[in-house]
Amino acid sequence: MPVLNRIAEFHAEIAAWRRDFHAHPEILFDLPRTSAIVAEKLRSFGCDEVVTGLGRTGVVGIIEGRGAGSGRTIGLRADMDALPMTEKTGLPHASTVPGKMHACGHDGHTAMLLGAAKYLAETRNFEGRVALIFQPAEEGGGGGKVMIEDGLIERFDIAEVYGMHNWPGMKLGHFGIRAGGIMAATDRFYIEVTGQGGHAARPQQTIDPIVVAAHLVTALQTIVSRNLDPLDSAVLSVTMIEAGEADNVISQTARITGTVRTLDGAVQDLVERRLGEMVPQFAAGFGASAAIRYVRGYPVTVNAPRQTAFAADVAAAVVGEERVDRDTMPSMGGEDFSFMLNERPGAYIFIGNGDGPELHTETYDFNDEVIPIGVSYWVELAERALKPE
Repeated sequence: MPVLNRIAEFHAEIAAWRRDFHAHPEILFDLPRTSAIVAEKLRSFGCDEVVTGLGRTGVVGIIEGRGAGSGRTIGLRADMDALPMTEKTGLPHASTVPGKMHACGHDGHTAMLLGAAKYLAETRNFEGRVALIFQPAEEGGGGGKVMIEDGLIERFDIAEVYGMHNWPGMKLGHFGIRAGGIMAATDRFYIEVTGQGGHAARPQQTIDPIVVAAHLVTALQTIVSRNLDPLDSAVLSVTMIEAGEADNVISQTARITGTVRTLDGAVQDLVERRLGEMVPQFAAGFGASAAIRYVRGYPVTVNAPRQTAFAADVAAAVVGEERVDRDTMPSMGGEDFSFMLNERPGAYIFIGNGDGPELHTETYDFNDEVIPIGVSYWVELAERALKPE
């Protein structure tokens, strides 16, 4: 099944929705405008049920197939939130909200799932139910987890759940997917080194926490390079160092903040354990002390084997087998769709956004040429997963 003619007919309409979302970005759970538009459109399409306020500002639309009330339910998820960034694209539909920008393509994800909702509500060529999940706060707020805590899975009896993300650098009209870990766990650590402050002209009378912190940053890199099997994957990045208030004072404390990304639970456990062991012992060697707080964030996004193969088959039906990478490279970026996949089997797929700026950059923009491909994927997936017997 190539791109559906009916979907191609309202390509421009979906693109207009997308550009409107792009021009009016909202972040985290504060999505009053976006959520209201999504809910209004779902109702106008004729969805059988539209639920708002799930996960604070999440929206779920339910479409019944043939034989309403029978069959199983699959969930299709799109994220809606933007990022706290200043846009510098200069495009006619650029952000009109200072300090907020759709720099990850969630405007496109939302518009594509709305396009699929419009088509599926018209045709209903399936048995069972499709739950269209529009999620807030993917960008650091854990909106997927909050929707689950609000009863998303049980309320709609969702059996399987699927997600999709645009991927810059992947050719337009191509898909990438893999079974197992496709996106990383995203943990954070906070270290406070305590020494003995004093006058910068008399360092011998102090225990300089900045010196300790500087050495510790280098030492932390050995956790990955000398504790992990080279065939395992992990990233440990120090992203902030803070200390001092004056150029003639050696501070009493220094703070180190960073992130850990892993694709395997055992590796995640090892890195957390080694950080806990290394940090206080390393500081003690300088006569200082150090405490670490390790915070687990989004878990690994794990694709179930059967659903991954199914999603790849769906993508191949839309664009051709030669354009589907069934063993794509995983990303060390994080994704809170992982919480949904921890509850129900499913699959998360990358869709090519073509060449252009990377995600989370001030010049990024979603490629509207992706729209008919992504909508066709959603429609084909729903109709195949809930195929009438």
